[in-house]
Formats: sequence, C-alpha cells, structure tokens
Amino acid sequence: MPRPSVWFVRLSLIYLASGFTLGALLLWNKGLPFYPPLWLTLQAHIEFLVFGWLVQLIMGVAFWIAPRFSQPPRHGRVWLAWLAFGLLNAGILVAGVLPLFVSAVWMRPLGWALEVLAAASFAVYLWPRLKPAGAP
Repeated sequence: MPRPSVWFVRLSLIYLASGFTLGALLLWNKGLPFYPPLWLTLQAHIEFLVFGWLVQLIMGVAFWIAPRFSQPPRHGRVWLAWLAFGLLNAGILVAGVLPLFVSAVWMRPLGWALEVLAAASFAVYLWPRLKPAGAP
C-alpha cells in the first residue's frame, strides 16, 4: 500500500475510535447526566466521524485503488494528495476541536473551507488517474 494511503487509513481509524468514544460519552450523558458541558463536543463528534473517519478513509482507499500510470511517477502528483491530507486534518481540528477552546464565530466556517479545499485538492490529484472503462 502506498505511503499516503497508509497515513489516510491510519488516521481515519484514530478518528473512528475518537468519534465512537465521544459518541458513547454523549449517549451516556444523555441517559445519566454526569457532565452537562459534554454536549459542547457534539460538533467534534460529527467532524471526527464524517470527515475524519469516512472522508479520510475514502480518500486513502481511492489513492490506493485508482489506476496507476504506466510511466513514472506511477501515482502522479502525490504532493496534491498530501496537501489534501493536511488541509482535511487542519479543517477537522479547526471546525471540531478549536471551538471547544476558543470562542470565535469564524472557526467553523474556516474549518469547513479547509475541508472543501482538501476535497478539491484531492479531486485535482485523482482526476488524471481515472479512465473510462475499457480504455488502455
């Protein structure tokens, strides 16, 4: 498995564990309230599971499974995939985690913008590797 895929998948599994842990704590707090401010972590829970786990896992598998080029570099412009990796994780932290510590209304939109830029960067990276069925 190529190195970027390994990092995408590894970090997605870390986000999965973190998101499930937050979700379990939120569910427990809903049934037996023990710490009401815990509900402030709901956005982090959503960011971890949707973008951290699901989107990141999709990107890692797409990097790995998409057809390679016949001539070097076999994976194309890998720096775009690394850029997407950095932007996505920065967006998750800015939109999900930082609002827990810093009260600023621009945090979440900035994080979401970083996540959109990550998706665009990955799409630009992956597009040349996609071919129609039956194409050589």
